[in-house]
Amino acid sequence: MIEWSEQHQMIRDAVRRFMEAEIEPNLEELEHGDTPPYDVLRKMFQTFGMDEMARSRFAKQLEGAGEKKEGESGGRGDAVAMQLIPIIELCRYCPGMVTAMGVSVGLTAGAILSKGTRAQKERWALDLLTLDKVGSWAITEPDSGSDAFGSMKSTARRDGDDGYVLNGSKTFITNGPHADTIVFICKLEEDGVAPADRKVLDFVLDRGMEGLTQSKPMRKMGLHSSPTGELFLQDVKVGRDRLLGETEEKGARSGAKGTFSIERAGVAAMSLGIVERCLELSLAYARERVQFGRPIGEFQLIQDKLARMEVARMNLQNLVFRQVEMAEAGRSTTLAEASAMKLYAARAANEVALEAVQIYGGNGYMSEYRVEQLARDAKVLQIYAGTDEIQISAIARSLLAG
Repeated sequence: MIEWSEQHQMIRDAVRRFMEAEIEPNLEELEHGDTPPYDVLRKMFQTFGMDEMARSRFAKQLEGAGEKKEGESGGRGDAVAMQLIPIIELCRYCPGMVTAMGVSVGLTAGAILSKGTRAQKERWALDLLTLDKVGSWAITEPDSGSDAFGSMKSTARRDGDDGYVLNGSKTFITNGPHADTIVFICKLEEDGVAPADRKVLDFVLDRGMEGLTQSKPMRKMGLHSSPTGELFLQDVKVGRDRLLGETEEKGARSGAKGTFSIERAGVAAMSLGIVERCLELSLAYARERVQFGRPIGEFQLIQDKLARMEVARMNLQNLVFRQVEMAEAGRSTTLAEASAMKLYAARAANEVALEAVQIYGGNGYMSEYRVEQLARDAKVLQIYAGTDEIQISAIARSLLAG
């Protein structure tokens, strides 16, 4: 794939018009007010039929006809392209909304679809896929950032034949304050087993359960339109029907790797949206801003910045096209491949966004100019879904393993 098809471009233009009409005029309230992003996202789903497409895919998957198996070719590329285009376009204006949407529709629903029983999928997944309900995927804890499993302290204690009692706390949880459905990841209390070796289990929780507390949104550097919070569990009693897969043998460690792959690969599309917008804004400013009697775009140092932005844009677009081609060929992204994509994409987005601020000079440091927001939002791409350092480790381990 070397360019978007005519159909893709039509969809992209329609989505962009939606962003300009529904999101850009309300950015101040979404970024700095008390308006959660979910109603706008639901309107986008309804406008473009994304909710109906989700229902159709869900029905096919339940009947075993949804996803292509590894190695099978044909048909999936176009569907992946249609999923990536809204991500790219949203990130041109409001990257935080992509995070809120992706965690609910992608991570939370994805965990249930990949490991849940049919009954669990029907009970929770469809409402998440259509955004009728908001989901959270809760793995990070105050003392466990990059070492998510090794430092995990949240626990599940067996309670009778078919029950468990959950305790623990989670932090930096996207959608945490507003989540209706939560995939809670914790370790099973096992006598005689070292904490590091204990089974890791997933449980599905609902808002309002006794003993579950969801904090107010946390204040943070960027992604203001993506509510982030803490979760506190004190003796939350659940039945086996809330244990994903309804068996302790389907541990969460392997499932989390698949989730990380999806999340990391998605950063390429997010970065492309940020870089495209930063380049557009920088080009316009370089043409209009006059210093020393000339538009600043005539100075070679500014031209160097613009040229490097275009190189980053082309590289990121090629990474996105590669995802589409891999899906068409029936291939899934490995964890190492996804880590490499995320490492490059996150760094490129940060470099371009900061250079955009530099081109704007003092104006770029002011919140009235959009490059200020994009620079703040880009930084988290080097942190969440695994820091740059974790990506480097994953890539190097894969290379050394040969």
